[in-house]
Amino acid sequence: MSNKKQKAPRVLAVVNQKGGVGKTTTTINLSTALAAIGQKTLILDIDPQGNASTGLGIGASVRKKTTYDVVLGEEDLCNAILPTLVPDLGLVPAHYDLAGIELELASAPRRSYRIKQAIDDFTETEHGGLDYILIDCPPSLNVLTVNALTAADGLLVPLQCEFFALEGLSQLLRTVDLVRTSLNPKLMIQGIVLTMYDGRNNLARQVATDVRSHFGEVVYKTMIPRNVRISEAPGFGKPALIYDHSCVGSKAYMKLASELIKREKIKVGSSV
Repeated sequence: MSNKKQKAPRVLAVVNQKGGVGKTTTTINLSTALAAIGQKTLILDIDPQGNASTGLGIGASVRKKTTYDVVLGEEDLCNAILPTLVPDLGLVPAHYDLAGIELELASAPRRSYRIKQAIDDFTETEHGGLDYILIDCPPSLNVLTVNALTAADGLLVPLQCEFFALEGLSQLLRTVDLVRTSLNPKLMIQGIVLTMYDGRNNLARQVATDVRSHFGEVVYKTMIPRNVRISEAPGFGKPALIYDHSCVGSKAYMKLASELIKREKIKVGSSV
Protein backbone atom coordinates (compact mmCIF):
# COMPACT_ATOMS: atom_id res chain seq x y z
CA MET A 1 0.00 0.00 0.00
CA SER A 2 1.23 3.48 -0.82
CA ASN A 3 2.03 5.80 2.09
CA LYS A 4 1.08 8.85 0.03
CA LYS A 5 -1.94 10.62 1.47
CA GLN A 6 -4.79 10.85 -1.00
CA LYS A 7 -6.43 14.13 -1.86
CA ALA A 8 -9.76 14.35 -0.09
CA PRO A 9 -12.71 14.44 -2.51
CA ARG A 10 -15.28 17.19 -2.35
CA VAL A 11 -18.42 15.70 -0.82
CA LEU A 12 -21.73 17.16 -1.96
CA ALA A 13 -25.08 16.06 -0.56
CA VAL A 14 -27.92 16.40 -3.05
CA VAL A 15 -30.83 17.07 -0.76
CA ASN A 16 -34.40 18.29 -0.57
CA GLN A 17 -36.96 16.86 1.82
CA LYS A 18 -39.65 17.25 -0.84
CA GLY A 19 -40.01 14.43 -3.33
CA GLY A 20 -40.37 14.89 -7.07
CA VAL A 21 -38.03 17.88 -7.37
CA GLY A 22 -35.43 16.25 -9.61
CA LYS A 23 -33.02 15.29 -6.82
CA THR A 24 -32.04 11.87 -8.13
CA THR A 25 -32.12 13.03 -11.75
CA THR A 26 -29.72 15.80 -10.81
CA THR A 27 -27.43 13.41 -8.91
CA ILE A 28 -27.19 11.01 -11.84
CA ASN A 29 -26.77 13.54 -14.61
CA LEU A 30 -24.55 16.01 -12.79
CA SER A 31 -22.26 13.15 -11.76
CA THR A 32 -22.17 11.90 -15.33
CA ALA A 33 -21.34 15.40 -16.57
CA LEU A 34 -18.56 15.78 -13.98
CA ALA A 35 -17.07 12.44 -15.04
CA ALA A 36 -17.32 13.50 -18.69
CA ILE A 37 -15.13 16.53 -18.03
CA GLY A 38 -12.47 14.52 -16.24
CA GLN A 39 -13.64 14.62 -12.63
CA LYS A 40 -13.49 11.16 -11.06
CA THR A 41 -16.82 10.88 -9.28
CA LEU A 42 -18.67 8.50 -6.95
CA ILE A 43 -22.38 8.42 -6.15
CA LEU A 44 -23.54 7.20 -2.75
CA ASP A 45 -27.20 6.19 -3.03
CA ILE A 46 -28.69 6.41 0.46
CA ASP A 47 -32.33 6.65 -0.61
CA PRO A 48 -34.10 3.36 0.28
CA GLN A 49 -35.99 3.61 -3.01
CA GLY A 50 -32.68 3.14 -4.82
CA ASN A 51 -33.69 5.22 -7.82
CA ALA A 52 -30.16 6.46 -8.50
CA SER A 53 -28.99 2.86 -8.65
CA THR A 54 -31.80 1.84 -10.99
CA GLY A 55 -31.30 4.93 -13.13
CA LEU A 56 -27.69 3.87 -13.71
CA GLY A 57 -28.71 0.36 -14.73
CA ILE A 58 -27.74 -1.30 -11.44
CA GLY A 59 -30.59 -3.70 -10.70
CA ALA A 60 -31.41 -5.10 -7.26
CA SER A 61 -29.96 -8.52 -8.14
CA VAL A 62 -26.41 -7.17 -8.46
CA ARG A 63 -26.44 -5.01 -5.34
CA LYS A 64 -24.52 -7.45 -3.15
CA LYS A 65 -22.88 -4.77 -0.99
CA THR A 66 -24.70 -1.50 -0.48
CA THR A 67 -24.80 1.75 1.47
CA TYR A 68 -26.86 -0.16 4.04
CA ASP A 69 -23.80 -2.32 4.84
CA VAL A 70 -21.52 0.74 4.83
CA VAL A 71 -23.70 2.77 7.21
CA LEU A 72 -23.97 -0.16 9.61
CA GLY A 73 -20.18 -0.48 9.55
CA GLU A 74 -20.33 -4.01 8.18
CA GLU A 75 -18.53 -3.19 4.91
CA ASP A 76 -15.81 -0.79 3.84
CA LEU A 77 -16.81 1.79 1.27
CA CYS A 78 -14.17 0.65 -1.21
CA ASN A 79 -15.62 -2.88 -1.30
CA ALA A 80 -19.13 -1.65 -2.09
CA ILE A 81 -18.32 0.43 -5.18
CA LEU A 82 -19.72 -0.79 -8.49
CA PRO A 83 -18.62 0.47 -11.89
CA THR A 84 -21.22 2.11 -14.11
CA LEU A 85 -21.47 2.44 -17.86
CA VAL A 86 -19.98 5.93 -17.44
CA PRO A 87 -16.16 5.99 -17.34
CA ASP A 88 -14.83 7.54 -14.10
CA LEU A 89 -18.23 7.25 -12.40
CA GLY A 90 -18.73 4.69 -9.64
CA LEU A 91 -21.76 3.89 -7.52
CA VAL A 92 -22.43 2.49 -4.09
CA PRO A 93 -26.00 1.26 -4.54
CA ALA A 94 -28.88 1.45 -2.10
CA HIS A 95 -30.88 -1.34 -0.49
CA TYR A 96 -34.50 -1.16 0.66
CA ASP A 97 -33.37 -2.17 4.17
CA LEU A 98 -32.20 1.44 4.55
CA ALA A 99 -35.86 2.24 5.27
CA GLY A 100 -35.49 0.71 8.74
CA ILE A 101 -32.04 1.97 9.60
CA GLU A 102 -33.37 4.68 11.93
CA LEU A 103 -34.31 1.96 14.43
CA GLU A 104 -31.12 -0.03 13.87
CA LEU A 105 -28.99 3.00 14.70
CA ALA A 106 -31.22 4.25 17.53
CA SER A 107 -28.68 3.49 20.28
CA ALA A 108 -25.56 3.24 18.11
CA PRO A 109 -22.52 5.34 19.03
CA ARG A 110 -21.78 8.28 16.71
CA ARG A 111 -24.84 7.42 14.69
CA SER A 112 -24.68 10.70 12.74
CA TYR A 113 -21.06 10.16 11.66
CA ARG A 114 -21.34 6.77 9.92
CA ILE A 115 -21.05 8.07 6.35
CA LYS A 116 -18.37 10.61 7.25
CA GLN A 117 -16.27 7.92 8.90
CA ALA A 118 -16.66 5.62 5.90
CA ILE A 119 -15.54 8.38 3.52
CA ASP A 120 -12.63 9.38 5.77
CA ASP A 121 -11.43 5.77 5.98
CA PHE A 122 -11.77 5.42 2.20
CA THR A 123 -9.81 8.60 1.51
CA GLU A 124 -6.96 7.50 3.79
CA THR A 125 -6.36 4.36 1.73
CA GLU A 126 -4.92 3.64 -1.68
CA HIS A 127 -8.50 3.34 -2.92
CA GLY A 128 -8.98 7.12 -2.84
CA GLY A 129 -8.22 9.52 -5.66
CA LEU A 130 -11.75 10.75 -6.24
CA ASP A 131 -12.54 14.33 -7.14
CA TYR A 132 -16.21 14.30 -6.08
CA ILE A 133 -18.60 12.23 -4.04
CA LEU A 134 -22.28 13.03 -4.54
CA ILE A 135 -24.75 11.65 -1.99
CA ASP A 136 -28.29 11.08 -3.23
CA CYS A 137 -30.37 11.64 -0.09
CA PRO A 138 -33.86 10.38 0.71
CA PRO A 139 -36.75 12.85 0.40
CA SER A 140 -36.98 13.32 4.17
CA LEU A 141 -34.92 14.74 7.02
CA ASN A 142 -34.04 11.49 8.80
CA VAL A 143 -30.88 9.91 10.22
CA LEU A 144 -29.58 9.13 6.72
CA THR A 145 -29.96 12.74 5.61
CA VAL A 146 -28.29 13.96 8.81
CA ASN A 147 -25.42 11.54 8.09
CA ALA A 148 -25.08 13.04 4.62
CA LEU A 149 -25.09 16.60 5.99
CA THR A 150 -22.48 15.65 8.57
CA ALA A 151 -20.22 14.16 5.89
CA ALA A 152 -20.71 16.86 3.27
CA ASP A 153 -18.59 19.85 2.40
CA GLY A 154 -21.59 21.42 0.71
CA LEU A 155 -25.23 20.96 -0.18
CA LEU A 156 -26.65 20.97 -3.67
CA VAL A 157 -30.38 21.69 -3.46
CA PRO A 158 -32.61 20.93 -6.46
CA LEU A 159 -35.68 23.15 -6.30
CA GLN A 160 -38.69 22.62 -8.52
CA CYS A 161 -40.24 25.79 -9.92
CA GLU A 162 -43.56 25.40 -8.15
CA PHE A 163 -45.73 27.28 -5.66
CA PHE A 164 -44.45 25.70 -2.41
CA ALA A 165 -40.76 25.68 -3.36
CA LEU A 166 -39.60 28.32 -0.87
CA GLU A 167 -41.73 26.93 1.95
CA GLY A 168 -40.03 23.54 1.73
CA LEU A 169 -36.59 25.09 1.47
CA SER A 170 -36.96 27.01 4.73
CA GLN A 171 -37.28 23.76 6.72
CA LEU A 172 -34.13 22.40 5.11
CA LEU A 173 -32.19 25.56 5.95
CA ARG A 174 -33.22 25.27 9.60
CA THR A 175 -31.84 21.73 9.64
CA VAL A 176 -28.60 22.95 8.04
CA ASP A 177 -28.20 25.51 10.83
CA LEU A 178 -28.65 22.79 13.46
CA VAL A 179 -26.11 20.51 11.78
CA ARG A 180 -23.60 23.37 11.54
CA THR A 181 -23.99 24.05 15.24
CA SER A 182 -23.70 20.49 16.52
CA LEU A 183 -22.17 18.21 13.88
CA ASN A 184 -20.47 19.90 10.92
CA PRO A 185 -19.44 23.55 11.28
CA LYS A 186 -17.89 23.66 7.78
CA LEU A 187 -21.17 22.79 6.02
CA MET A 188 -22.08 25.27 3.29
CA ILE A 189 -24.78 25.63 0.66
CA GLN A 190 -22.88 24.84 -2.52
CA GLY A 191 -25.82 25.90 -4.65
CA ILE A 192 -29.53 25.82 -5.40
CA VAL A 193 -30.51 24.37 -8.78
CA LEU A 194 -33.84 25.33 -10.32
CA THR A 195 -35.32 22.22 -11.94
CA MET A 196 -38.25 21.34 -14.20
CA TYR A 197 -38.28 24.90 -15.50
CA ASP A 198 -40.74 25.84 -18.22
CA GLY A 199 -40.25 29.40 -19.41
CA ARG A 200 -43.72 29.39 -20.96
CA ASN A 201 -45.25 29.03 -17.51
CA ASN A 202 -45.88 32.29 -15.64
CA LEU A 203 -45.68 30.58 -12.23
CA ALA A 204 -42.34 28.96 -13.05
CA ARG A 205 -40.90 32.31 -14.08
CA GLN A 206 -42.21 33.97 -10.93
CA VAL A 207 -40.82 31.23 -8.66
CA ALA A 208 -37.42 31.52 -10.33
CA THR A 209 -37.47 35.27 -9.80
CA ASP A 210 -38.51 34.90 -6.14
CA VAL A 211 -35.84 32.29 -5.38
CA ARG A 212 -33.11 34.46 -6.94
CA SER A 213 -34.41 37.44 -5.00
CA HIS A 214 -34.19 35.54 -1.70
CA PHE A 215 -30.89 33.72 -2.24
CA GLY A 216 -28.98 35.72 -4.83
CA GLU A 217 -25.79 34.17 -6.15
CA VAL A 218 -26.36 30.92 -4.25
CA VAL A 219 -28.80 30.05 -7.05
CA TYR A 220 -27.12 28.65 -10.14
CA LYS A 221 -27.56 30.54 -13.37
CA THR A 222 -28.14 27.25 -15.13
CA MET A 223 -31.74 26.03 -14.91
CA ILE A 224 -32.76 22.47 -15.75
CA PRO A 225 -35.71 22.51 -18.15
CA ARG A 226 -38.65 20.17 -18.30
CA ASN A 227 -37.53 17.66 -20.88
CA VAL A 228 -39.09 14.40 -22.07
CA ARG A 229 -35.72 12.79 -22.79
CA ILE A 230 -34.58 13.35 -19.19
CA SER A 231 -37.75 11.65 -17.98
CA GLU A 232 -37.33 8.70 -20.34
CA ALA A 233 -33.68 7.95 -19.59
CA PRO A 234 -34.08 6.20 -16.18
CA GLY A 235 -36.41 3.65 -17.77
CA PHE A 236 -33.48 2.55 -19.90
CA GLY A 237 -31.03 2.50 -16.98
CA LYS A 238 -28.99 5.33 -18.45
CA PRO A 239 -28.18 8.92 -17.58
CA ALA A 240 -29.82 11.38 -19.95
CA LEU A 241 -26.36 12.40 -21.13
CA ILE A 242 -25.85 8.91 -22.55
CA TYR A 243 -29.45 8.26 -23.54
CA ASP A 244 -29.54 11.47 -25.61
CA HIS A 245 -26.51 13.70 -25.18
CA SER A 246 -27.89 16.34 -27.55
CA CYS A 247 -31.22 16.98 -25.81
CA VAL A 248 -31.72 20.28 -24.02
CA GLY A 249 -31.72 18.58 -20.62
CA SER A 250 -28.35 16.93 -21.19
CA LYS A 251 -26.86 20.20 -22.39
CA ALA A 252 -28.18 21.91 -19.26
CA TYR A 253 -26.50 19.38 -16.98
CA MET A 254 -23.19 19.78 -18.81
CA LYS A 255 -23.49 23.52 -18.35
CA LEU A 256 -24.33 23.01 -14.67
CA ALA A 257 -21.23 20.85 -14.18
CA SER A 258 -19.03 23.56 -15.67
CA GLU A 259 -20.67 26.18 -13.46
CA LEU A 260 -20.18 23.97 -10.39
CA ILE A 261 -16.48 23.54 -11.12
CA LYS A 262 -16.03 27.29 -11.49
CA ARG A 263 -17.93 27.90 -8.25
CA GLU A 264 -15.81 25.34 -6.41
CA LYS A 265 -12.64 27.11 -7.45
CA ILE A 266 -13.94 30.47 -6.27
CA LYS A 267 -15.99 29.66 -3.20
CA VAL A 268 -14.48 26.62 -1.48
CA GLY A 269 -14.39 27.41 2.20
CA SER A 270 -17.10 30.08 2.07
CA SER A 271 -20.44 29.78 3.79
CA VAL A 272 -24.01 30.95 3.31
